[in-house]
Amino acid sequence: MIFDSTMNSSVQSPFGSWSSHGGTLAVESDDVSLSIREVSKPLLIVRTPRGPGLAFGGVATTGSMDQGSLSYPIVGMVPPVRPEMLGDESFRRDHGLKHAYVSGAMAAGIGSERIVEEMARHGMLGFFGAAGLGLSRIEAAIDRLEKLSTDSRSPNGVSNLQPYGFNLIHSPNEQTLERGVVDLYLRRHVRLVEASAYLDLTPHVVRYRLHGIHRLPGGEICTPNRVMAKVSRIEVGSKFFAPAPAKILSQLVEQGAITADQARLAEHVPVAQDITAEADSGGHTDNRPALTLIPTILALRDRAAAQYRFVQPLRVGAAGGISTPASAAAAFSMGAAYVLVGSVQQACVESGTCDAVRQMLADAEQADVTMCPCADMFEMGVKVQVLKRGTMFPMRAAKLYETYRNFKGIADIPTAEREWLEKNLFRTSLQDVWRQTVDYFSTRDPAQIEKGERDPKHQMALIFRWYLGQSSRWANSGEPSRRMDYQIWCGPAMGAFNEWTRGTFLSRPENRRVATVAYNLLYGACVMQRVNVLRSQGFDVPADARNVVPIEMSHEIMES
Repeated sequence: MIFDSTMNSSVQSPFGSWSSHGGTLAVESDDVSLSIREVSKPLLIVRTPRGPGLAFGGVATTGSMDQGSLSYPIVGMVPPVRPEMLGDESFRRDHGLKHAYVSGAMAAGIGSERIVEEMARHGMLGFFGAAGLGLSRIEAAIDRLEKLSTDSRSPNGVSNLQPYGFNLIHSPNEQTLERGVVDLYLRRHVRLVEASAYLDLTPHVVRYRLHGIHRLPGGEICTPNRVMAKVSRIEVGSKFFAPAPAKILSQLVEQGAITADQARLAEHVPVAQDITAEADSGGHTDNRPALTLIPTILALRDRAAAQYRFVQPLRVGAAGGISTPASAAAAFSMGAAYVLVGSVQQACVESGTCDAVRQMLADAEQADVTMCPCADMFEMGVKVQVLKRGTMFPMRAAKLYETYRNFKGIADIPTAEREWLEKNLFRTSLQDVWRQTVDYFSTRDPAQIEKGERDPKHQMALIFRWYLGQSSRWANSGEPSRRMDYQIWCGPAMGAFNEWTRGTFLSRPENRRVATVAYNLLYGACVMQRVNVLRSQGFDVPADARNVVPIEMSHEIMES
């Protein structure tokens, strides 16, 4: 195909001709829009006396031109783009998926069993939000989700392929907890984890990845356990896209967690085969813009692949801001192997939160989010992104961190300020909060209590973390007396989704179902890709075609 410098369809050199012979020709705006939206149909761009049109079916001849009166010059083409074609084929194959679509592991069970089940039912991948939950609650989720496993043995020897996974969150202040979660996953044969909020590799995530690593009879290295790492910093991503460090390998060998032979095999596999480039998102985030982060992590992938020459392909997915057809299409166009959605999934009826929170999310706009101190890394000053509209939690959390910074312990807080905290935030005495904190950590991590009794500042941190931790539980359970204290993890993607769905059936929280949302995003991304292909060939796309309105989809339509 030859174009002049103006890229106008009217001056493109034809490379063939088309005649209808039972096919269809769309020239009017409404017909053109309908043709673009029939994403499974290949289209030809033809030149007609009425202007450029889109042809389907009929008879096309390339090379020589048919001079018949009912034939039209072909000046371009648009391939079919179906939802199952988006993303990386190896990602879909390796994880046993139909679609390169992932529901992220929203903490405290917000990424619920129901979400995971719905994702698996529709050929997508869901992660259970295990962060912040006790081991018994996580194991209950494993019990429920085990039935989603398939016992399909692939040619490389990997068995028990699971179309779902569990979260493994970095817990620098609670290493005992992180180790306990890994112990549980290994004991229960959980084969896929989403590693999130990691600042550096830990022996626990490496031990999980390398558990059971072995060489097959044909010489290939088999790694039964997979890690999908969510990162927003290149220095962290480079460690996941590399073999496990020799220091950690030696430590694991000394502990008997892996053998010396397994440590040698570990030198030939990455800690994570899949990395999710997490842009500006809800919860733990560095607020990175996707337009700069995704290309950076893709470049890291290419350097790591060239340096280590892994047999397993390295892949990069996109998260943060994925909430409209345009953003999903942009991520795939930039080279994302898959897209991961979080905030929007939380607003769906299957999430592990309450109806009041879902309504608050449905009312949110893009500017209705802010950063505030988090519970799990409070003493480090780490922040999470939360909803600020309809709740006073962000301001109150910031007040607690300011108090923590200014005083050495609870006893040093002025009486008036302490009474204000007890009345407005804790609604009980700080001594009572400490008793509850002791009860909580006595089974979860007793070392925290021992340290708190020795160090007044650490004791103050644990007491303040009680409020931060309870605030998310109050939100999930819908505790009405604590509505102003709800901690709702949310990114600006929520506001973009609400704007896209305004005035449609998806504007109502009760209609937001994870599969319906997923298929609308994927279908819309297909339409947007077709629009962009047309635009790149100088075709003037009608405005109506660029506006992909959410549609109600039956199971049959979604699977067609």
